[in-house]
Amino acid sequence: MAILAVIIGILLVVIDQVTKFYAVSEIKPKGMVTVIDNFYYFTYVENRGAAFGMLQNKQWFFIIITLFIFAAFGYILFRYKIEGKLFLAAVVLIFGGGVGNLIDRIFRGYVVDFLQFSFFAPVCNLADYFITVGAVLLIISVLFCKKNIAKREPDGAK
Repeated sequence: MAILAVIIGILLVVIDQVTKFYAVSEIKPKGMVTVIDNFYYFTYVENRGAAFGMLQNKQWFFIIITLFIFAAFGYILFRYKIEGKLFLAAVVLIFGGGVGNLIDRIFRGYVVDFLQFSFFAPVCNLADYFITVGAVLLIISVLFCKKNIAKREPDGAK
């Protein structure tokens, strides 16, 4: 189950990076593209902070925090038996989105954002949505699911 989760997480990273490549190559030169008038736009933004532009130019802080979170999730994923599918989905979404934004921070020095709705001012990217949905699912899982993780049995034990 852990290997499948990692594969899905990697697929989410690839999807995120492909959309960001499109944003850099096609949207950046134009600045903004209307998808649905007065509702949905592609707006190119180089985000050097966290959500809503907080903590601008603190890239090393974000990189260290992200790596710490990945280490914790990796430990849980491979050390414990994940029994809750909702919990696993949450971890995979947070992992995939986090890696997508981490790649931007390391190789670009900023995160590429380009998705903008008229009713929600901040410009985001797919990784941001993966992380947000994952966080909501994680909260729901922890609050309402009886079993999310269990200690793995040693090899050979029943």
